[in-house]
Amino acid sequence: MFYRTVIAALFVLCAWAGPLQAAAPDCELDRPIRMAGLDWDSNRFHVAVASFILKHGFGCESEALPGSTIPLLTGLARGDLDIVMEVWKGQLTEVWDKAERAGKVKLLGVNFPDAIQGWFVPRYLVEGEDAPAKGLVSVADLPRYKALFRDPEEPSKGRFYNCKLGWDCETINTKKLEVYGLTPHISNFRPGSDAALAAAISAAHERKKPVLYYHWGPSWIMTKYDSVMLKEPDHDPEVWKALKANDRPQTACAYPLVTVYTGANSAFADKAPEIAKFLTAYRTSNDMVGKALLYMQNNKSADVEGAAADFLRRRADVWTAWLPPEHAERVHQALERQARKAKL
Repeated sequence: MFYRTVIAALFVLCAWAGPLQAAAPDCELDRPIRMAGLDWDSNRFHVAVASFILKHGFGCESEALPGSTIPLLTGLARGDLDIVMEVWKGQLTEVWDKAERAGKVKLLGVNFPDAIQGWFVPRYLVEGEDAPAKGLVSVADLPRYKALFRDPEEPSKGRFYNCKLGWDCETINTKKLEVYGLTPHISNFRPGSDAALAAAISAAHERKKPVLYYHWGPSWIMTKYDSVMLKEPDHDPEVWKALKANDRPQTACAYPLVTVYTGANSAFADKAPEIAKFLTAYRTSNDMVGKALLYMQNNKSADVEGAAADFLRRRADVWTAWLPPEHAERVHQALERQARKAKL
């Protein structure tokens, strides 16, 4: 009788507690994993997704060290950092290749294969019966339409919204304005931050006003607003190399379609092969990340961790392929605990 009572009590306790949780794993490292906290939203999103999986799937704590590209990649090569979720290798050839040749860093996998960059205008500006700039197709057409983009600070010119001062794209765009012969016609406006650039683009689209701007994808701007990329000379690797290397280049071309990789310190990857295997399998797309960033933009209370959790809840078809089944199950259970807690 006593034993039956004990067994019944244990049964009730287990039923109340819900499904048994998978045993917490031991992390391959006995310290927090250090990740590159690069200063743009798509990287922050990937860091948040990877951190959640590392914590609940692998039992690893992690931390993101904030900074800009060159210092953080230098830190990765020194071993001060372990992981970088976005390696834009086509734009960092010298820095990355030097460290890779020395065996200090390695590419693990393709994060997303279809990152875009370019100069854009709203589609309503160039398409439709009443479109005010129907003939605007390429950067060569801009002098004819400069009045449409009138710069209030330089009324004789149109305004081009460049990217943030100090970013590689700002330097490249500045050179392009010169090479394309646009400096007499188009002013080079450099916002103080990527948020300021996004605000200017968003305000123009919402009011159906003309605006000429540089932007990139994945981003919430490219996901939310229907934009048209202006044509430039086709991308040429040799022209591109000279454009980046010279202060006064003679030619320019379109940005390349960029494959963005995950990368790691080589010694870290050797010490943590299971984590390295996960990061090698980690794969998203421009569209997936753009939608996650738009979710964060549309839900003002959602931080990047909230966007990561929303992605993990909606796209189990994607991320479970990155993990062994037992690791994926632990992540599922963590998401369920998080959802139950949110309802309390």
